[in-house]
Amino acid sequence: MSPHSRVKLALKRGALVAAANWPVTGIQATTDWLFKALVAMPLVGSLLLVALVVGAEPGALLDLEWRDLVATILASLRSRPVVLGAFLTSLALVVLGGSAFVFLMKGGTVGILVRGDRRAGPIEEWPVRLETLTAAAAFSAETFVDTAWTLFPRFARLGALLIGAYALSGGLVIALALVAIPGWATAAFMTAMLVAWLTVVNFVYLLLQIVVAADDCSVTVAVSRVASFVRRKGREVALVFLVVLALVVASTGASLLATTALGLITFVPLFGVAVLPLQLVAWLMRGVVSEYIDVTSIAAYVRLYRESTADVLVEAPAPIATTELPTNLT
Repeated sequence: MSPHSRVKLALKRGALVAAANWPVTGIQATTDWLFKALVAMPLVGSLLLVALVVGAEPGALLDLEWRDLVATILASLRSRPVVLGAFLTSLALVVLGGSAFVFLMKGGTVGILVRGDRRAGPIEEWPVRLETLTAAAAFSAETFVDTAWTLFPRFARLGALLIGAYALSGGLVIALALVAIPGWATAAFMTAMLVAWLTVVNFVYLLLQIVVAADDCSVTVAVSRVASFVRRKGREVALVFLVVLALVVASTGASLLATTALGLITFVPLFGVAVLPLQLVAWLMRGVVSEYIDVTSIAAYVRLYRESTADVLVEAPAPIATTELPTNLT
């Protein structure tokens, strides 16, 4: 079977397993929204603090361009170290606590998808029917909670490594920005490089999560197994990654286009109020579709990893049978 055919089957299987365990998509979308809301709270609080310090209305601050707004907030907080320390502390606590919650939910998600893949059978080769989806359904509240708590310590260690990679990458970019030649071209290039690097980091982080959940192994063991997996299935993994990336870009573009089109209607009297619920629905659908694509990619990678481990077992040499010679020959 060609790599393209294996990728098609992996993506079809991933989409079916994700659909069979649809509550996982809702949980992931809700987790993402809650995390963003938690991070936004100290930012909104800093805006109110700056408004009190400067003596301006919060609405007037929001009317500023984002560069002027950030400069105003940083200048105001820097002039008051106690307020700045309280803001940074609250932001760090919210980020760390929210990240721990995300790692916990991610453990349940990946664990359920691994279970669903194990019990699904060759559903990618069957016609798509309700019985097909039922065979891959592994979600239950009890299973999700148990899997999440079981995987949480290892997923938390992986998350700590991810946060550390983010911090090092951000610090390196800031250091390079201080010594680089100023200009929009340099800023655009550094931003593109940072986005590409973080995409690779997130991709490796996802593969490590999958291997930890699939093999129930430690993070150290998962590193070597991910490297072996990429060596064996590198082409298929790259193709799935590119297809998922294209789907994410296409869905994001369609969402932005729909939001922009609805935004133009808001200038029409009376129709603006009616458009607000539609914008909310579009925003919710964007989050759900994005999470479904993410869940589908996880299930597809699980399928490829299962194939890789099966290939290792097939290629392993069988033990040579030996026959003991009798020792009492005469």
